[in-house]
Amino acid sequence: MPALILASTSPYRRELLSRLRLPFEAVAPEVDETALLAETPAALAERLALAKARAVAARHPGAVVIGSDQVADLDGEAIGKPGTHERAVEQLRRMSGRQVVFQTAVAVVAPGLAVIERAEVRVRFRALSDAAIEAYLRADKPYDCAGSAKVESLGVALLDAVESDDPTALIGLPLIRTCALLRRAGLDPLA
Repeated sequence: MPALILASTSPYRRELLSRLRLPFEAVAPEVDETALLAETPAALAERLALAKARAVAARHPGAVVIGSDQVADLDGEAIGKPGTHERAVEQLRRMSGRQVVFQTAVAVVAPGLAVIERAEVRVRFRALSDAAIEAYLRADKPYDCAGSAKVESLGVALLDAVESDDPTALIGLPLIRTCALLRRAGLDPLA
């Protein structure tokens, strides 16, 4: 069986991939994540997922490499990881009472194969007071999450609804699509 590598340093993606019970290692992809001029959030997520997988595959020939990226899309504008408390407050104020589409792409690169899939997750944020935003940010500290919210923990309290055909896509790795791509690469979690 070829080596399986996750091209990511994200603890969220590592936890998700471990659910498939396939042995893997995580390797930093070292890819510039700057958006290109006029690049849509969906195109950015797809380009970065593939770039991450290709970068690691180039260093590990013969391996099956998974790359993934997520971009929050607010009316066509890419909303990234806030990095700071102040930016997270700003992001959550902007998303309050609105729908945000999380574009999550996953790519698999292996010898003779480079495939990509994208999952869209529609998230409706409830109207948020400044006090609710502050309480949430102090509790969860989601500064490393696109859109400043961790739905897998207290961030779910910020939301009115989540719509998706791949429930893990919002956390950062759409496992239904990942399984399909891994099967194309010859790795079936159930085999």
